[in-house]
Amino acid sequence: MPSLSIATATLASPVTTTEMLSPNPFSSLKARDLGGSLLTRGSLGGETLVDLVGGYYDAGDNVKFGFPMAFTTTMLSWSVIEFGGLMKGELQNAREAIRWATDYLLKATAQPDTIYVQVGDANKDHACWERPEDMDTPRNVFKIDRNTPGSDVAAETAAALAAASLVFRRTDPTYAKLLVRRAIRVFEFADKYRGPYSNGLRRFVCPFYCSYSGYQDELLWGAAWLQRATKNPMYLHYIQVNGQTLGADETDNTFGWDNKHVGARILLSKAFLVQKVQSLHDYKGHADNYICSLIPGNPFSQAKYTPGGLLFKMSDTNMQYVTSTSFLLLAYAKYLTSAHKVVNCGGAVVTPSRLRNVAKKQVDYLLGDNPLKLSYMVGYGPRYPLRIHHRGSSLPSIATHPAKIRCSSGFSIMNSQSPNPNIHVGAVVGGPDQHDQFPDQRSDYEQSEPSTYINAPLVGSLAYLAHSFGQL
Repeated sequence: MPSLSIATATLASPVTTTEMLSPNPFSSLKARDLGGSLLTRGSLGGETLVDLVGGYYDAGDNVKFGFPMAFTTTMLSWSVIEFGGLMKGELQNAREAIRWATDYLLKATAQPDTIYVQVGDANKDHACWERPEDMDTPRNVFKIDRNTPGSDVAAETAAALAAASLVFRRTDPTYAKLLVRRAIRVFEFADKYRGPYSNGLRRFVCPFYCSYSGYQDELLWGAAWLQRATKNPMYLHYIQVNGQTLGADETDNTFGWDNKHVGARILLSKAFLVQKVQSLHDYKGHADNYICSLIPGNPFSQAKYTPGGLLFKMSDTNMQYVTSTSFLLLAYAKYLTSAHKVVNCGGAVVTPSRLRNVAKKQVDYLLGDNPLKLSYMVGYGPRYPLRIHHRGSSLPSIATHPAKIRCSSGFSIMNSQSPNPNIHVGAVVGGPDQHDQFPDQRSDYEQSEPSTYINAPLVGSLAYLAHSFGQL
């Protein structure tokens, strides 16, 4: 088994960039290699400026997309909630990475019934290949409000704030209370003014982060996190009354930045298994159905795996589903163990130990135990991707090339075969295809681009596996 280290599981996007006053200390691209980047606030139109300093870019571009950023924050928080006690010296780094995001989300939700959900014009940004420090594309700000609702991104933001409040409850109770109060207000907005955000903002958020699955899953997910963070009976009642209409028993078993149904099932099953909330009994059954669909060799198994054993959901950034699924398997194994329960898949008994073994195999594959003997975490192991689809990694640093690299000039480097000059240690790329093949080409963003939401759930999995196998 490859050696595991939580220290290498940093969030995948170096976010020392526009709208920031100082470099993000948790980027794996060192601050000394990165200069200032615009240092301005976002423009809402005309002369209006909005203070949106902070936050994360989603992946290899220079846009701050609120939807995947909020999901990243939720999953990193969940990683700390379940496995933070195993992170040892890295726990404070994880907390600070979460706070970097939640400070931004607090700014984005400062006005009632309004959320700023994107900074930057993605179409214009993607027409350039520039370092963050050189970026000169429009920094327009896009928002949702009563007239342009976005229940999906709003409820995910509420989930992120609620989950993060649990992370800071003991270490900074004042901040935790601020987060949960804001989460309550944001969820009320999400529920009252319903609609997918990509209806009103389609030409700006699509095809990048369209709300393909609708907003119902986020409402259930957000309510689940608020139920856990507040213990207020109103959220339990909301789940009981609205669960079915919000898709509690949906058969879609994909978990990622767009679809939260599976995550909500696992989270709510904990309330039943561990906290003995009997009214949520059905969510144990929903969670079990998900598990049975994943585990090979039982009558209900539906998941597809590559010949080398990697879970394969889809060609575009498949590794996000590998890391999110592995985390859910480990979290559910923890809940089952606490309640002395197993999963029954049509007569085939699946134990918590089996779930852990499946998760471990996925993480082992990611770290190099695969047909190519290639680690999909940059900088880890003897072989890893050299040409990741990431502007800051692929272009020379300010320190080595102080002259500005303009919009179109960078494409000559993007299209070259030269290895990236800046090794983005800890970033996990989209991963191999269904045949275990990986071309390592910058132009192949589906396989070669890292993202924050690939790394965030991996943090929890690595903490557990590293501890369990004596590497941390």
